Amino acid sequence: MMPWHLCYIPINRTSLSFGTLVEHPGFELKLHMKTTLKKIVDFSTVEGFWVCYCHLARPSSLPSPTDLHLFKEGIRPLWEDSANCNGGKWIIRFKKVVSGRFWEDLVLALVGDQLDYGDNICGAVLSIRFNEDILSVWNRNASDHQAVMALRDSIKRHLKLPHSYVMEYKPHDASLRDNSSYRNTWLRG
Repeated sequence: MMPWHLCYIPINRTSLSFGTLVEHPGFELKLHMKTTLKKIVDFSTVEGFWVCYCHLARPSSLPSPTDLHLFKEGIRPLWEDSANCNGGKWIIRFKKVVSGRFWEDLVLALVGDQLDYGDNICGAVLSIRFNEDILSVWNRNASDHQAVMALRDSIKRHLKLPHSYVMEYKPHDASLRDNSSYRNTWLRG
């Protein structure tokens, strides 16, 4: 089984100066992510995940904003990482009361290699925000339309989302251009 890393970033926007973000869009945020990424645990089996996870705070108890990252060994949760740079992400928005359950189900599906096109998956992120929580599943190749759409269908099936549930897709190069993970998505389905 593939080893996975669970990390988090406690996001403190007040530590970033607005002037710096205007002069060098995204640079300070990327530097902030690289320097504040905190590794929680490594595991390679569903059993290994549960041994650790049962001792962790649940997403509903974490401060907002916080990001939890689950990525395959050797892949950093950055748009520019060599495994991510040609890829993108499926974005799923949830009400805060249900996001923890969907996060657990997604992690189990990833670690258990249950999603279609699993070799194309780099990792997943749970972004805890004030009004909603956002799950995103990152993949390696945004230009492989068949793999992107099959991944969407597999995520919906494993999370038991209605077929009509709207998910959004955004390539990482678009995120780099507009310096945003979740605005201006390209594909809805």
